[in-house]
Amino acid sequence: MLIEEDKQEIKQIIANELSQIIKIDRFVISKNVQVLNARNVQVGKSTGLKLGTETTQKLGFWNKTPVIQPTVIADPTGGATTDAEARTAIDDIIDLLQSVGFMGT
Repeated sequence: MLIEEDKQEIKQIIANELSQIIKIDRFVISKNVQVLNARNVQVGKSTGLKLGTETTQKLGFWNKTPVIQPTVIADPTGGATTDAEARTAIDDIIDLLQSVGFMGT
């Protein structure tokens, strides 16, 4: 059985360790993270959230192999037949992919 002095020492050690963890500016996770069904990740409304802070950091979605940020896809130009609606749609898709960071600008 622990004596009162031992209990106080253990509490102090735990308090010291927790204060160090709480003061750091990030958590380093070395294991898989699992989020249960019907759970959400809420983020701030003023500045939001970034996944990947450099274009060379790799991300993968829906079981695809993680890759760095893809380079820009050139805007459509030229061709024998001009299809303004298709070009507009393609430009909109490219703009959307760039706006969320799925490809470079």
